[in-house]
Amino acid sequence: MSAHLSIEEIAHSQKQLRRKKLKLFAFTLPLLCFVTLAFLAPIATMLYRSVYNPSVSQLIPKTLVQMEQWKTVSGKMPPAEVLTTFSLELRELAISRESGKLAEEVNRVIPGSSSLVKSSARKIKRLSVEALTEGQGQQLLALHKKWNNPLLWSGIKAQGSVWTDRYYLTATDLTRNQMGEIESRDTQIYLKLYWRSLRIALLITLLTAILAFPLAYYLANTSAKKANILLVFVLLPFWTSLLVRTTSWIALLQTNGVINSTLQFLGIINQPIEMLYTEFATIISMTHILLPFMVLPLYSVMKSIDPSYFRAALSLGSKPMPAFFKIYFPMTLPGLSAGALLVFIISIGYYITPALVGGTDGQMISNIIAFHMQSSNNWELAAALSSLMLGVIILLYWIYDRFVGINNIKLG
Repeated sequence: MSAHLSIEEIAHSQKQLRRKKLKLFAFTLPLLCFVTLAFLAPIATMLYRSVYNPSVSQLIPKTLVQMEQWKTVSGKMPPAEVLTTFSLELRELAISRESGKLAEEVNRVIPGSSSLVKSSARKIKRLSVEALTEGQGQQLLALHKKWNNPLLWSGIKAQGSVWTDRYYLTATDLTRNQMGEIESRDTQIYLKLYWRSLRIALLITLLTAILAFPLAYYLANTSAKKANILLVFVLLPFWTSLLVRTTSWIALLQTNGVINSTLQFLGIINQPIEMLYTEFATIISMTHILLPFMVLPLYSVMKSIDPSYFRAALSLGSKPMPAFFKIYFPMTLPGLSAGALLVFIISIGYYITPALVGGTDGQMISNIIAFHMQSSNNWELAAALSSLMLGVIILLYWIYDRFVGINNIKLG
């Protein structure tokens, strides 16, 4: 009987445990849905768009099917039937007013070919289907000498591939030659921007740590009344618009701004210093904006440190500076590392401040991603650039967690 009751009790306890798990899952379900819709789904879409490009294959499907047998490495023009089919499909695109989409896609692999496709589409639109069929594509070749260039047709065939690594190659300043081999581009654009973004983010992280550490130490060791008043000033930037804070730096750093006017009035400089629209402007303004993200984690950790540890080291004969670096400073590393992680991740993806005060020298990779999304309408390249930046951040976080993470912090 006792054994039978114990089995019932076990079954009842397991049933209660399942109910608790279901309740916990029900409570976390809204958060999981939000994370999926607002975080995981956009990242998955971004990764998908960076390698999937069906636009050209949907615009000229018959031409691409016929071009499968044509070898781009031969250096010869495509067969006449390819030219004829392309002319007919270009005529249909011109009638349906979709030739601009094809021009935009071809222009991405062959710069300067957008006007060629558009003008040719307008002229071919006037010709009949019978004339284009009988001409075997000669009407197209007669429109412009660029149509006689095999490299142009190689670009059309390459752009017609549904799955492509071309955008990742472009994002890393690489390209494929006519033989299909990967080679470096003559001008390095995106790698320089990645390096500049990493360098600026690391420098901002270092500057915020240097400025925030003594302030957080004073807040943690002063009276509660003073600490509360100073915390209001630390949190005050959060109550002010980011655009207002950035605009205030424009007023300070411009040629006739407050800083230059003051330095000229004091006789320190004879002519204004160019500070606005430089890398310096980006660094100094973002350091000011992101400083609270370093102060608050440091303050929360320092406030929990028992001051008796430091006093005990002094009473045992240690000098103040060695005691500080051996006893107190290691205990602040969790807050310092958390603040550094916050500042670095936020700063490397910043957009508004570099766009307003950075100019050409202070632009970061986020500004180029925004340009391709808003101006050039090259979402695939923007997705590839974003994916690479995400990969770099994940790699740096893994290195940080491996060598500098909380589990690796040891008290001296």
